[in-house]
Amino acid sequence: MHPTLADDLDRLPELLQSARDLATREVTGLADRPVVRLDEMPHRYALPAEGTGAEGALSRFAERWAPGFSGSAGPRYLGFVTGGATPASVAGDWLTSAYDQNVSGSAGSWATALERETVAWLRELFGLGERHSGAFVTGATVSNTVGLAVAREWLGERLGVDVSREGAAALGPVDVLSGSPHSSTAKALSVLGIGRDRLRRLPVLPDNREAVDLAALEDALAGSEGRPAIVVANAGTVNTVDFDDLRAIAALKERHDFWLHVDAAFGGFAALSPAYAHLLDGLDEADSVCVDLHKWLNVPYDAAVQFTRRQDLQVRVFHNASPYLGLPTGEPDFLHLTPENSRRLRALPAWFSLVAYGRAGHREIVERNVALAQRLGDGLAALDGLRLLSPVRLNVVCFTLAERPTPERVDALAQAVASSGEAFLTPTVYAGLPALRAAFSNWRTTEADMERVLATVASAAARVG
Repeated sequence: MHPTLADDLDRLPELLQSARDLATREVTGLADRPVVRLDEMPHRYALPAEGTGAEGALSRFAERWAPGFSGSAGPRYLGFVTGGATPASVAGDWLTSAYDQNVSGSAGSWATALERETVAWLRELFGLGERHSGAFVTGATVSNTVGLAVAREWLGERLGVDVSREGAAALGPVDVLSGSPHSSTAKALSVLGIGRDRLRRLPVLPDNREAVDLAALEDALAGSEGRPAIVVANAGTVNTVDFDDLRAIAALKERHDFWLHVDAAFGGFAALSPAYAHLLDGLDEADSVCVDLHKWLNVPYDAAVQFTRRQDLQVRVFHNASPYLGLPTGEPDFLHLTPENSRRLRALPAWFSLVAYGRAGHREIVERNVALAQRLGDGLAALDGLRLLSPVRLNVVCFTLAERPTPERVDALAQAVASSGEAFLTPTVYAGLPALRAAFSNWRTTEADMERVLATVASAAARVG
């Protein structure tokens, strides 16, 4: 063994303690450190010929790189839809690395059984029945890709084509219908060989809605001339957290032949709150479902889960035929269900957080975030220089400048907020207007944090004028 490796092994407890001390300093200081770092990055060094050992690497990282990491795990990082990492999930994530389990199959470890237990808990959390099977993947993009891959195989089943063997071209043109699809849907269609241009954006409801117009959807399905289609419904759009009427869409299956995929990347967590769970009525009728976990479950990146009612088709798409991996018989190993053969135990941080805080703890996070989003929306609406572009339906506030909301001026507003170090928001375009989004999903965010964000945005808007 290389002497530096041997020395690190001998000193492993001390090294882990040093890493723990650094992590503790960083995490406990999240509320006070700049939310983003916009200053110049360090120059890139050449690859070391001789290593410094783990202690030296830790010191070099703490000096050169740690100061420039964002406060994305903190309470005022409201960009994208970014959760943090609950204390229990951090513990689970550290143990995931320590145990270093390959959860491709069940041989030789209980890790696969733990993932199955966690998937079952999440299925219950989101109100899905036992017809839905699931597996962990990296994020919503892969979850959507898996769901649409199974949908692609279903199309082949309906048309008498074995897509997994003959390829997507054997299907001919495919209709993929949606009102406000997430950008990852188009990306998934590109990866799957269906094509980005096969995504048809349908009219949405009036009055600042992003939910699909059901009449337009039915007209599009009727115009498919009897060919099966794919419908991508939304359970929480990115800009305004709008929900399609899932039950009404599912009812269209009585007259039309289509696969229903529901993108519930973060809106799925509305199921935890009795006040908002009705938004997910009909979710159990979906053929496939995407939910992201490093958003509102607040587990570390990267983690998501996908569900489908047609595991048999999922196996047909993703099975890996090799003698050393085994065949997908009985309850198939996870390597036969997702793109990855080598799979990290992503379920462990989620398992820890669910055991530690239960349904009630995660419900409190959801309801607190929603309340804070609504209060921020009220505060922004009261400012002369800003206006809301949509009601605050759940946990995202979408707003813009009241006067001359040009891309340049809205970008200047975003930069002014970010440069303060107090908050971070991400840009969007809504109803044709450049806008900003404030997405609440972090378990740490409090009323005081919301007030700091409001004051920061107000000050930045005043400077932009």
